[in-house]
Amino acid sequence: MRAISPFCTVLLSVALGVGGVLLGSPAAHGQQTDPHGSTDAGHSPSSRLSQDDIAKMLPPTDMGANAAREDHAHLPAIDDSPATPFDAASIPANPLAPQADAIGAKSCVACHAQENVQASHTLHVASFRAGAANTGPQAACESCHGPGSAHAKDPTAPGLIIAFTHDAKTPPQVQAGVCLGCHAGGARQHWIGSIHQNRGLSCTDCHNPMARLSPEGVLAKSSINEVCATCHQDIRAKFNRRSHMPLPEGQMACTDCHNPHGSITRPLLKTDTVNETCYTCHAEKRGPFLFEHAPVRANCLNCHDVHGSNQQTLLVAPIPMLCQQCHTMTLHPNDLQSAAGLGTGPHPDERLIGRGCLTCHSNIHGSNNPSGPKFHK
Repeated sequence: MRAISPFCTVLLSVALGVGGVLLGSPAAHGQQTDPHGSTDAGHSPSSRLSQDDIAKMLPPTDMGANAAREDHAHLPAIDDSPATPFDAASIPANPLAPQADAIGAKSCVACHAQENVQASHTLHVASFRAGAANTGPQAACESCHGPGSAHAKDPTAPGLIIAFTHDAKTPPQVQAGVCLGCHAGGARQHWIGSIHQNRGLSCTDCHNPMARLSPEGVLAKSSINEVCATCHQDIRAKFNRRSHMPLPEGQMACTDCHNPHGSITRPLLKTDTVNETCYTCHAEKRGPFLFEHAPVRANCLNCHDVHGSNQQTLLVAPIPMLCQQCHTMTLHPNDLQSAAGLGTGPHPDERLIGRGCLTCHSNIHGSNNPSGPKFHK
């Protein structure tokens, strides 16, 4: 046999020595029994961790982020005037946790890692982070969700953080108030008192700022029309009728006529009246006319169902039945036009088989012709 080299001998001795130390350590035995038979549980490995060791194992946080504001006197107070730019966004107050303190975005990410990944590419979070130099470490999360110290201490208790869901403990007016802290005015100046606000809706019933589900507007669905159809399914069904506005074809949207954030009209029209809304596209019907048709001037809805109809040109009833709701058969054969006069009826009538009243009264919206009192020209 070959002699063991001096190097291998030294290496073997070191290994045996280390093994003896490990076998004799309290960590190797876990628990030691003293001569009297009692068990010493105080020498477990976990009991040897100091507070510094635990702090190193936890993810980095910004607990006590309010202290960072003391070093920057130019920063506004947390609960003062509403914010305007991203770099001056104040932290909204949570009425369900009035004593909560800001803890910083890192503390939120320690638990909400998935939400952080989903929201990192969104406009809101990117903008808040870009302005973090002025808002301090509590930018992004707490700029919308409010101070999070109470929520961090008791994460399962509802209401300790401002939540933006329809069934959350946070009242809808508080949710909307957070959004209006930056988005007040403009198209949203009539939100207070609008039909949507009175029905208890909040901004996040239509918008989702935490994900990019739409090309613009941070909508909760892919398009404005899909968002509106979530509640207004009866209106959406009208667009499936044979005569309809070109909304299903993508040539217009609900917001071309309505302002969902509120207006001075009950149907949330973008203008003062129905006619003014229609005239934005149908300017030829505006006039002024020498001879005006009274129901037309009063309201376009007297004759048209603007969302969709099974009659021609969005009419609420077929002609001449529509005209006969106001006009008797004066100066005409004194008979009421009905379905019996259709080509398939028992008494076909050429006036009904043709265009009805519009065969002669073709310029029914109004006329500027000197011989036009009857809207012939």
